[in-house]
Amino acid sequence: MFHQVPEIGVDKVPGDAALLDVREPDEWAAGHAEGALHIPMGEVVQRLDEIQQTAADADGPLYVVCRAGGRSAQVVNYLRQHDLDAINVDGGMQSWSATGRPLKADGPEAPFIL
Repeated sequence: MFHQVPEIGVDKVPGDAALLDVREPDEWAAGHAEGALHIPMGEVVQRLDEIQQTAADADGPLYVVCRAGGRSAQVVNYLRQHDLDAINVDGGMQSWSATGRPLKADGPEAPFIL
């Protein structure tokens, strides 16, 4: 069952926050937040232990991001069902980029949101 999930604007995400990026590998490679944990949405269930460990190590909630906020909202719903303090980042990486937060790419090109 899908419930209303907690959301936060990009401008309210702390700079040292634990960030989980659930986009696909090509999206991640094009541009992502440095220090984020990358686990594509389709791998969340089988990698739940890794996510739980990241959340346990975090000093605060786990912020979940995708391109625009839809996939991450679904993941937040799932994580909260497993008693994790997870919050959806409203507007996703599109908002992250639009507000000027830093991006890193895996290749030689300038980072961008795919």
